Amino acid sequence: MSNYVILHLKGDKAEKMKSTGMVRKVDELGRVVLPIELRRSLDIKEKDAIEIYIDGDKIILKKYVPNMACQITGESTDDNIALANGKIILSPKGAKELVDEINKAFNN
Repeated sequence: MSNYVILHLKGDKAEKMKSTGMVRKVDELGRVVLPIELRRSLDIKEKDAIEIYIDGDKIILKKYVPNMACQITGESTDDNIALANGKIILSPKGAKELVDEINKAFNN
């Protein structure tokens, strides 16, 4: 099993794509099983949503994170707020953590 890295160019930056050496077959319903090692390392749990992208001849799977997920905690609640014209999404808990960290950084 050879592990190698492919540099994939996306706009101005290169992204690393590492071969896992794992091969899976597609079943008669078009399903593919993601190995437990990958699911654990990417924190993909049963019933998690996965985004599917097509890039040329590649299929890219990515754990789905809702647009309103807090950028500090990852929480997606009805109380999350968007700041800086939508560039920053915070939950109440994430906002508190961020304020505490900013206070520590500027008070030292």
